[in-house]
This record gives sequence, C-alpha cells and structure tokens, in this order.
Amino acid sequence: QVQLVESGGGLVQAGGSLRLSCAASGLAFSDYDMGWFRQFPGKEREFVGVMDWSGGRTYYADSVKGRFTISRDVSKNTVYLQMNSLKPEDTAVYYCAAARSKAIVTTTPNTMNYWGKGTLVTVSS
Repeated sequence: QVQLVESGGGLVQAGGSLRLSCAASGLAFSDYDMGWFRQFPGKEREFVGVMDWSGGRTYYADSVKGRFTISRDVSKNTVYLQMNSLKPEDTAVYYCAAARSKAIVTTTPNTMNYWGKGTLVTVSS
C-alpha cells in the first residue's frame, strides 16, 4: 500500500525558507515521478514542481522557478521541496504526489496516482 506523508509546513516570514519532506512507502522512486502541488483556498490544486523517476529531470512552475528546489534521498525514500525567498502568495496547502513514470513527465493533478494529505505553509508579510 502506497503512503505519502508530508511534513515541514508551518509559519514563516516573507523572505524566509522552509523545507518540506515527503516520506514515501510502498513505492520505489525508480518507478514513479514525484511531484509537489499546492492548493489555495477555494482554488484548484496547482502544479509546483516534479522530479522524474531517475532524479535527473526536474520541472517547476514559473511562479516558483529559481526559488523552489526538489531533491530526494533514495536511501530514506524521501522527497524534499526546498522553498526559499517565500512570499505571502506562496501561502497554501502543499501536497506530495506520485505518478507511475511514463515517457512524458506529468505535471497535471489528475494524472497523479497517489497523494499525501498535505501540509500547510503560511507566509506572513
């Protein structure tokens, strides 16, 4: 049974940093692309970034490019989202997700196979 558990959310001031973790069980990174999404109140879940199964390719939304970085520790089966230069508009619930790897790396929520429950990030001005 696949489980994704996010942690690391919290309250931070604008300009600060947070690192989110996603501990995965029941899956192997070699078979899955691992993505991060976020959801604002009353809005649809939106793409933040994704790392492909090999760890060699990462893609980011324009809104976070240059500020957010995805990494992983295969030995811990954990994916990270390092968030720097945070802005109040980054305030959202952040979700980790996994998609069985295909030829094209997916960036859309409805193509992800598994989701975590999310962790709240609040950025104060």
